[in-house]
Amino acid sequence: MFAAPAAGQDRREEPARSVVLVHGAFVDGSGWKGVYDRLQRGGYEVSVVQLATNSLADDVAATKRAIAAASGSVILVGHSYGGVVISEAGSDPKVAALIYVAAFVPDVGESVATLISTPVPGAPVPPILPPKDGYLLIDRAEFAEAFAADVPADLAAFMANSQLPWGVEALSGAVSKPAWRTRPSWYLVASDDRMIAPEAQWTMAHRAGARMAEVAASHAIYVSKPEAVAALIEEAARENAR
Repeated sequence: MFAAPAAGQDRREEPARSVVLVHGAFVDGSGWKGVYDRLQRGGYEVSVVQLATNSLADDVAATKRAIAAASGSVILVGHSYGGVVISEAGSDPKVAALIYVAAFVPDVGESVATLISTPVPGAPVPPILPPKDGYLLIDRAEFAEAFAADVPADLAAFMANSQLPWGVEALSGAVSKPAWRTRPSWYLVASDDRMIAPEAQWTMAHRAGARMAEVAASHAIYVSKPEAVAALIEEAARENAR
């Protein structure tokens, strides 16, 4: 049997049991299915935010609604552009920690547009087509290689053909108060990423003081390596009891 804590000794609180998952650009929340299933089996309450990706303000509002509906403290997870969303939404008092998955990590006044304005020398150029009617898409013929090289071919083709157009307004949405300045954060680097250069991922993670892990995976790491993503989320949940 475990002994009860002595008088005056702090009791260890239960880990955070709620997780909110925020997808990135060009995709929707269904890609989190593998991560969702693993966390559910682990006893976590999991919510998947569906972003319109029309504007950062709208996407932050959608994420805050999910945080408000969650039970207790929340581990907030963002992939790619979702990193911008959680940086702005994560200052909510219910948020215990932030997890960035191959994601952008902006500082005050920064957006995806500013973060990509200085590309990493020698890094692949994402095959994003010129904007049309204010929205962006990835060239379908190059989607698999650029975004989902380690995802089964049929699924990568489906992702390419079911893209969610990304609003230019969302691309330029700037963060006003980055939550990583007041919340502990973790970062999972995708070392084979051809959308956000791994070097840029390391640089952003270091700047945020995030704990870092690296996995050999494409930008779609949350689809191809859900076990690695779920493991990092569970680590953050254990270490951020509230």
